[in-house]
Amino acid sequence: MNGVLIIDKPAGFTSHDVVARVRRILQQRAVGHLGTLDPMATGVLPLVLGNMTRLAQFYLSSDKSYEGVIRFGFATDTYDAEGEPAGPATEPSLTLEHVRELATKFTGTIEQMPPPFSAKKVGGVPAYKLARKKKDVALNPVQVEIKKFEILAMDDANTCARFCARVASGTYMRSVAHEMGQLAGCGAHLQSLRRTAVADFELEDAHSLEELEQSAGDLQNSKSAGEGKRVEAIADLCVHPRQLLPSIPAVTATEEMLSRIRHGRPVNLPELSRTREVKVFSGQRDLIAICTRVAGTLFHPRIVLL
Repeated sequence: MNGVLIIDKPAGFTSHDVVARVRRILQQRAVGHLGTLDPMATGVLPLVLGNMTRLAQFYLSSDKSYEGVIRFGFATDTYDAEGEPAGPATEPSLTLEHVRELATKFTGTIEQMPPPFSAKKVGGVPAYKLARKKKDVALNPVQVEIKKFEILAMDDANTCARFCARVASGTYMRSVAHEMGQLAGCGAHLQSLRRTAVADFELEDAHSLEELEQSAGDLQNSKSAGEGKRVEAIADLCVHPRQLLPSIPAVTATEEMLSRIRHGRPVNLPELSRTREVKVFSGQRDLIAICTRVAGTLFHPRIVLL
């Protein structure tokens, strides 16, 4: 079973938990994800199934979009609502205008300190493993890009700010919340976070784990449903292959092209002489290869999905 399946990750699950559950539901080992979400966070978690795991390399630097809430008044050791308070609570004296002014300092390309409870490596060890053992976590600031960060509203008590953001890969919204609290002088942490998009995948493309389980279970319980029907039903939940990597043009292969690609040989595509890469399909749904132009109109298979 090959495809890209968008899951609406529930709170309390790690990204690995979701992958493990989908493996059990689909009875398939080859399942991976395109970008980790913290356990507290919910929302868009793209999964790649079967041969489509080879597409992960094209999504390593994908933008992400979020909605969430920052709680002012105290910081936590994890920079989010799951951590322990890092100091006494204070009564913040903030206004919507003040918080919006603070937010302007977190747009564009900035230096950001990753949270101590993160997957960043310290001497080859994930920082969160050291932090859990109460060991010093010596992380270095990294350069990240925040393309949009808008404070939408404050609650009646002026302690919680609702926001939306679009960021480059590697950006921690937990760190944004923590550092805003430092600037405000009252501490802050990320109270909630929902990812609304990864690359071109959005919430409207997403399915719950329960929906996936229901679809797979209905077919397993049906005496008339064979493996072909099961694969077809799961494929209907996946993103249509023609919608993947929309910036790369697509061609439909002839039998001769299919034969050459199967053997790793280049193909001639004169109508695509000005593009660098091309998606090659067999029929409407079967993505069989991503080819890269090597000279003139000659394209060599970069990855083969057959």
